[in-house]
Amino acid sequence: MQQIEYQGKSLKSDRRYTWTLLVKDENGIEAPPAQSEWTTGLFEQSEWSAKWIGSDEVFDYKIGMKKGDCNLADPWLRKTFMLNEKPGRAVLFVASVGYHELYVNGKQIDSHHVLSPAATDHTKRARYIAYDIAGALQPGKNAITIWLGASWSIFPGYITENLPRTPIVRAQADIYKNRSDTSPLLRLQTDETWKTRPSPNRLLGTWDFGNMGGEIFDGLREQEMDDFSSVSLDDTNWKSATVYNPKLQVTAQRVEKNRLFDEIRPVAIEDRGDGVWRVDMGVNFAGWTEIKIAGNPGDRIDFLFSERQQNEMTFRNRSAYIIGASGRGVFRNRFNYSSGRWITIKGLKAKPALDDIRGWNVRTDVGRATTFECSDPLQNWIYNRVCWTFENLSIGGMVVDCPQRERMGYGGDAHATAETAMYNYRMAAFYTKWLEDWRDVQGTEAMVGSMNDPDYARKAETSGRLLGGGIMPHTAPTYWGGGGPGWGGICVVLPWYLYQHEGDARVLETNFDMIKKWLAFLDTHVEGGLLKRFGGKWDFLGDWLWPNATAEGMNNDSAQTLCLNNCYRVYNIKTAAKIARVLGREAEAAEWENQARVSSRAIHEKYYNAGDSSYADGSMACLAGALLADVMPSKLRGEVMQRLEHEILVVRKGRMHAGITAGAMLFKVLRDEDRHDLLHSMTSQTDYPSWGYMRENGATTLWEMWEKDLRGHSLLHSSYLFPGAWYVDGIAGIKRDPEHPGFQHFIIRPPHPGDVGVTWAKAAFDSPAGLIRSAWEIDANGNMRLRVSVPPNTSATIFLPDNKRRHKIMSVGAGNYTFQAGF
Repeated sequence: MQQIEYQGKSLKSDRRYTWTLLVKDENGIEAPPAQSEWTTGLFEQSEWSAKWIGSDEVFDYKIGMKKGDCNLADPWLRKTFMLNEKPGRAVLFVASVGYHELYVNGKQIDSHHVLSPAATDHTKRARYIAYDIAGALQPGKNAITIWLGASWSIFPGYITENLPRTPIVRAQADIYKNRSDTSPLLRLQTDETWKTRPSPNRLLGTWDFGNMGGEIFDGLREQEMDDFSSVSLDDTNWKSATVYNPKLQVTAQRVEKNRLFDEIRPVAIEDRGDGVWRVDMGVNFAGWTEIKIAGNPGDRIDFLFSERQQNEMTFRNRSAYIIGASGRGVFRNRFNYSSGRWITIKGLKAKPALDDIRGWNVRTDVGRATTFECSDPLQNWIYNRVCWTFENLSIGGMVVDCPQRERMGYGGDAHATAETAMYNYRMAAFYTKWLEDWRDVQGTEAMVGSMNDPDYARKAETSGRLLGGGIMPHTAPTYWGGGGPGWGGICVVLPWYLYQHEGDARVLETNFDMIKKWLAFLDTHVEGGLLKRFGGKWDFLGDWLWPNATAEGMNNDSAQTLCLNNCYRVYNIKTAAKIARVLGREAEAAEWENQARVSSRAIHEKYYNAGDSSYADGSMACLAGALLADVMPSKLRGEVMQRLEHEILVVRKGRMHAGITAGAMLFKVLRDEDRHDLLHSMTSQTDYPSWGYMRENGATTLWEMWEKDLRGHSLLHSSYLFPGAWYVDGIAGIKRDPEHPGFQHFIIRPPHPGDVGVTWAKAAFDSPAGLIRSAWEIDANGNMRLRVSVPPNTSATIFLPDNKRRHKIMSVGAGNYTFQAGF
């Protein structure tokens, strides 16, 4: 099947191996064998002999505070060496704190990938990337140049005594005469013999909350770009590199790299007078821009990025270019990215042409798994905006809350994106890496406040103290930001979702200890079966950003917050018990199942309102939380479900009234209950609050809040992406079978057409087990025609709806099928 674990001889580091795939069809006929190669990395820390090096310049936060910008130039580091002949094999392993680019003999290696490496907890780890450089090496003199960018190297959450606040790199390559050799000609490695020089590029901003900034390029030094990485450069006047000794584990980057997607061209340019031009890129996006400019040598051209048409700049996203001697230049991002739709250009002498400007979305290079379309333009718009928004948030192997203000990997927001992502993208490596980040940050409390303040950092409550045990910060690998149980609890939910989707139990085993420690931490704050408020001011959030939440107040000890967080804890415990059962950990499973029973009973006794079958304040959030955790006696579940229906259709007149965390719970409950009528009601609205309201107000990405113009909030955010899974497993009806993880057996269950307000829908989903297709339509006579493709080596159960709201159930094997039902 698709999960085949290697059971051959032990592999060795830095070797090239070949695998062969043999395939038989159902008649036993073999296809021609397929063959491919792969290389291994460095398995042991002891195999690293290279040193960490950088420049002697370090980030000065006082200068950063005063000027608002980084004082460090992005450094070049280079080394020349001799070879007697062209090598047959050479892989350079590059680990850096801060982004890097690699050049060999004047040529950039792997130039289509950018912003490397992936985001990493640099208090503990650095991730390396392997580059095949053999083809770029030559007999005689060679030059290796590594260009570093400040970026995460100055992030205040990573301040430790042994980590310098400057970009650093550790790299080494064994160079072999032949591809099959095991004894190298020489080892190339970073050490004090390398040379360094400041480059013309520098970070704008301080890589901190609200000031992620951009970058500035000094075109007065443009002539240096011609040969900074060439063999012929005379680097006599370059300084010797500085050796550093951070205490970092160096491991492979086991996630796809970032790259550029979807070239974006401007749609309009407005003259605002005095050399100021406003460019409309037509869509809100996070990524790179390239802008051709002209002017007098020394002129500074500024680029201000904004999400909002009425604002010149939002969240201090800006870049700049100083024009060189030629009078012309091209600004192009290198070690940062911007976010916005509008670009205000200041300092030009003439109007730029539309063709002078282009942009790209930057994201982790995960493959798209799904296409979806239906007869309703609004639902198509929501689906497409969900996917586009997610793509602008999945940067560096984590899902950030927003790409312009914070860039933090919030666990609470992950509930709104995880299943949407899995149903639409190939996320296995991405989430495996992000779970490693969560394991790294466990034991450290959240950071809220200035980590640049030595009198505060690691000393006060919510200052990143190293408390040990199972405590979780609310973001990973970034630590900084507020949250609650639903943020740290992603360490339980995400492995379970990934296991259900991929069918690989190793993700459960790898993260089991983290899960145990997290639940044990929560247990220290439980009395009488109920979770009590814990931590600092920003450690016990419940739902976040429901309609009008800012005016009502969110961060409090309300009945809604306490009830929702208790329900979420029970959901965590029950999920952990399922994980334990899969792994054969019977003792833990029994313990957690008993805890869940005790706490469910306590929640129901304290918060259930018998008069109207609601919980706590009667909110949609608490109803969703109670149903997701299934805290009520079984005989009452139907009544609570009816109360939720009443809340949606009558009290809220068919509209959504939940935020990030409760909204994700709500959609999960309704998807599992096949209540497509309620999901359609909420997604079909066009006034406030709704996704349609965003469309009516010109949105091209989904907002942080249901409200558009509240101060300080982003218009490209992870908050409300949870409908993305419903379009695939709800409207198209491609559902996981809980009893058969990984889609070896799956369910096709299209909705009753009257529940979703569409006359046709189709989806193609490249599942872990193969390509699944589901397409249905209602013909002129009111009959449903369903077409299904079941991939090889899988089977499916088909639930075909009828006009009595029942289903005809059929089991099928691999193949293409057409079914019909009358209504």
